[in-house]
Amino acid sequence: MSLPTDIAPDITIGPAEAEDVGEIWTLQLAAYVFEAQACGDPCIPPLTETVPQIRSAMDQGALLLKATRGGRIVGAARGRSAGRTFLIGRLAVAPDQRRRGLGRTLAGAIERYALERHPGLSAFALTTTHTGDAGLRLYRGLGYQETTRERIAGHLTMVHLRKEVPGRVPIAGTP
Repeated sequence: MSLPTDIAPDITIGPAEAEDVGEIWTLQLAAYVFEAQACGDPCIPPLTETVPQIRSAMDQGALLLKATRGGRIVGAARGRSAGRTFLIGRLAVAPDQRRRGLGRTLAGAIERYALERHPGLSAFALTTTHTGDAGLRLYRGLGYQETTRERIAGHLTMVHLRKEVPGRVPIAGTP
């Protein structure tokens, strides 16, 4: 897959393999600890998920992408089809690789891979915490629009975002 010119030429993005899951889990923990600290909850789902749960998601057809640099996994993104909507989750970038456009590139890559796998998709959806300012800026910059907010606990609100696939008929009854 070709990458934007503002991303280092030594980064490659492609589907993850079963043997990558342990390293992706470690990356996920490192990436999401900042979000957990921001919202004051060390038990957010990306931090409580286990390696077997990630493997199970892959076995059930989830798309799992990895971004590698010099043999090291520095980013990952996961998603799955739910009818005509593709649900994106667990976008993670290694803390020392942030602010270089990798998150934006991974988000675009998972959208492209999803459309190749599921040509009937008409929308993408994702959820992030209300304290994830960088994530909200990223997703809004990619064309995602907030649809709802859901209070999970007194300290935690989830923000649901959606983006229609250009040129596709929107799903009836969705904002």
